[in-house]
Amino acid sequence: MRVAMYYSNKDVRLEEMPKPEIGPGEILIRIEASGICGSDIMEWYRRDRGPVVLGHEIAGEIAEIGRDVSGFNVGQRVSASHHVPCNQCHYCKNDHSSVCDMLRKTKFYPGGFAEFVRIPEINIRQKGVYLLPDNLSFEEGSFSEPVACVVRAQKHVNMKPGRSVLVIGSGISGLLHIMLARASGASRIMATDISDFKLEKAKESGADSTVSAKSYNPDKFREINDGRLADIVILCAGATSAMYQALDSVEKGGTLLVFSAIKDNADITLPVNKIFWRNEITIVSSYANHPSEQEQALKLMSEGKMPVKKLITHRFGLEDASKGFRLLDEGRDCVKVIIEPQK
Repeated sequence: MRVAMYYSNKDVRLEEMPKPEIGPGEILIRIEASGICGSDIMEWYRRDRGPVVLGHEIAGEIAEIGRDVSGFNVGQRVSASHHVPCNQCHYCKNDHSSVCDMLRKTKFYPGGFAEFVRIPEINIRQKGVYLLPDNLSFEEGSFSEPVACVVRAQKHVNMKPGRSVLVIGSGISGLLHIMLARASGASRIMATDISDFKLEKAKESGADSTVSAKSYNPDKFREINDGRLADIVILCAGATSAMYQALDSVEKGGTLLVFSAIKDNADITLPVNKIFWRNEITIVSSYANHPSEQEQALKLMSEGKMPVKKLITHRFGLEDASKGFRLLDEGRDCVKVIIEPQK
C-alpha cells in the first residue's frame, strides 16, 4: 500500500509498505480522510522519530474484521482513537486518563497517512472505535480527535455561559476553541494571531473581535469587556511571547489554559506573587482526550454545533502530502489540511 513517510517537515515521501495484516480482535480501516495535526509539524518534537508514518486524525471504512470482533461490520464508516487509556489506574480514576501509562503506549499502525490502518484489539476493547453519524462526511469524521481534545480542555476550565474568553493563536486548535466557546455561551471572545487570514477565520468561527498578536496588549481586551481582562485565556500558540501575553491577560480569579506546547521546550519565568498569591489565577493544561470525549465530539458535530467543514482549506492525495506539510510549516494561508489516501 502507499504511505506518506515523514522524514522532516520538508521531506515527506510517497513510499510503499506492506498492507497491514490483522489478527484476532483487530480491525482494518480503509482511510478516506486524515487531518494533519499541529503536532505533526512540530519538527523539534518529531525530528528524532523519523522515518515514520504520522497521522492520528482519521476516518474511513471498515475493510476487514478479525475473528472475535463484535459490534462492527465490514463497510461501516468509522473514526478511531490512536491512543486509549486503561480506565483502571490511579490517573484514570482521578480523571487524568491522558497521562495514563497505557495511553502513551497504545497506537494504531502504521499511521493515518496511509491507505489502510490496523486497529489493535486493545483500542477496540477500550471503546476507541466510533461509528460516524450518517450526516457527517469522512472529512468531518476526521475532526473527531481534535474536537475531542478541545472538549476535554474546556471541561478543565469550566467553560460556561457568560465567561469572557481570549484565544491566543488562531490556528486550527484556536479556531476549534472559539467554536466550542461560542457554542457554550461565552459572553465575549477575542482572538489573536500574526496572520490576517487566520484572524478572518477566527471571525467566521465565532470570535467577536480579533487583533494582531504583534499589536495585542491587555488593554485591547479590556476595551471589549467592560474594563476587565479575560475570565479564560486559551493559549494555542507556541511562542514564549504568547505565553507572557496570556499571563498578562487573565482576570483576577480567572484561568489560563495551556493548550499548546512551547517551541523547543523553552522555559519561562512566572510572576508567582502576581499570579498565585494576590490574584487567585489558575493555570491548567490539557493533553489528548478520553474516548467518551471523542463520542461527545461526534455528537457536537452531528448537531451542527461545531461546523468544522468550513475550516478545511486544502485537500491532497498521498502523493502530494508533502505540499500540505510545507503549507502548514511555512504558515501560509491555510488552516486545516486533509490528506485523502484513496485519491
